[in-house]
Amino acid sequence: MTTPPENQNVPTAQSVCYRHSDRPTFLSCAQCGNPICPECAVQGTVGQFCPDCARLRGQQKMVKPRAARGSMARTAPATFAFMAIAIGIFVVTRGSDSLEDQMLLLFAQINDLVARGDWYRIFTPVLVHANLTHILFNMYALYQLGPAIEARVGIPSYLGLLLAAAGWGGAFAYHLGGPGDALVGASGAIFGLFGLWLHSAFRLRDTAFGRNLLSSLGLTLALNLALPFLIPGISWQGHLGGLIAGVLIGELWSRVKRPQRPVAALAMAVVAVLAVLV
Repeated sequence: MTTPPENQNVPTAQSVCYRHSDRPTFLSCAQCGNPICPECAVQGTVGQFCPDCARLRGQQKMVKPRAARGSMARTAPATFAFMAIAIGIFVVTRGSDSLEDQMLLLFAQINDLVARGDWYRIFTPVLVHANLTHILFNMYALYQLGPAIEARVGIPSYLGLLLAAAGWGGAFAYHLGGPGDALVGASGAIFGLFGLWLHSAFRLRDTAFGRNLLSSLGLTLALNLALPFLIPGISWQGHLGGLIAGVLIGELWSRVKRPQRPVAALAMAVVAVLAVLV
């Protein structure tokens, strides 16, 4: 069996929650700078705060995010459903080489087939992964980046973001890659989450929270962008496309009302389809 090139990334959280030492996180308190996980974060009028600073500032001015009102699995169902599907497909196909080949042929982005009209393939690689290391890195990244975003923007907007970022990653890999390239993995979609975090951090760059987040994301971004040049078979094109989509969607969302966010994300997905059809 020929294994397609991996479209993977390795995000690394720089801190752990000061209240939960087993939870790496990109978030930090806008006032004291303590790292906080999504469950501990308290949303203020500007930025997020740790529970201690939230109490000092006055609870009447704070809104506890949905991620803090229950388990992450209940408050981020789309993230965990996606993880379950991807892991389930990986586990099931490990027991049969023929089934694994069928799934790869069905869902992998094979640029030659995309050119023949299989435009849907720019979205479907998120369901299949090349090996154990690949899926572990991607699922860890999704677990770190996804739940907080899903809890804040809601399931429709979140799914639209993942779809658009996957499509943009696929479109970039199609136009900037070779006709014989075949790609698998959820990295394009995950880099969309990365891009949205980056956009949010830049908008809050004048706050302690924004500066800390930018610092963490900057190092992580540099590592991930360097990986395709250090490890053969990683699609830098897919990473770049997903990242750009996430940043652009963040900018779009900052300019439209909340109910319009899912439509804006889906419009970005349509742009990705048009990009491979023209």
